[in-house]
Formats: sequence, structure tokens, C-alpha cells
Amino acid sequence: MSTPVTSPSTSSVPRTTVVVGAILVVVGVLGYLLSDSRSLTAFIPSVLGALLVVCGVVGARRPKIGIHAALVVALVGVLGTVPNVLGLGDLVSGDSERPLAVVSGTVTFVVLVVYLVVGIRSFVAARRG
Repeated sequence: MSTPVTSPSTSSVPRTTVVVGAILVVVGVLGYLLSDSRSLTAFIPSVLGALLVVCGVVGARRPKIGIHAALVVALVGVLGTVPNVLGLGDLVSGDSERPLAVVSGTVTFVVLVVYLVVGIRSFVAARRG
């Protein structure tokens, strides 16, 4: 038995977008609170998360606009966190100058890559349907 294909408007992608955004807000706030330097750059995941929450809310009513915008935000976030991911080697060896930034950036990277995969698969499924 095959499962019905749903469009992004009837799928859970807008809700998933809001949840992913909320997770990133928490990552940013924790990064800031756990940091000794209290750098405002620790809030970058929170900014990305807030944008995703807005896109998810918009996507609930206008999925083409909201979810496409969310995927662009996610892609920009992935590209922006690559330097932190590349710092994982220094983190493991104990040579990282900003270990919390590497962890926060890597968590953000992984969450956004998973979200991109889910979002793209949703659009491919809707296109086929």
C-alpha cells in the first residue's frame, strides 16, 4: 500500500520549520550563556532560528514562499557554519581557541543540513504528486 503524497502546505514541513527554528534559538542562547566572553556572535544560531520560525509561520499559510525562504535561510546558515565544522579537528586535539563556538556551529550545521534534506525531499515529493 502506498502512502499519499502531500504538498508542503498539507505536510508537516511548516511545523518542522518552527521546531527547527526553536531548537536553534535554544542553541544560540545556551552558547551565549555558557560562553565566558559573552560574545554577541553566540546568538547567530538564534537569529537563524528566529528567521526559520517566521518562515514556518508564513509557510503554514503560503508554503511556497515560507518554505522556500526557510530553505534559503538554512542554506546560508550551513555555508556560514562550515568554518566552525572545519575546526572540529582542533577541538578534538584540544587546540581550539573557541571550543564552544565550534560545538555551537557544528550543532547548527547538522540541524540545518538535516532540515535542508527534509525540506528538499518534501518539495520533490510534492512535485511528483
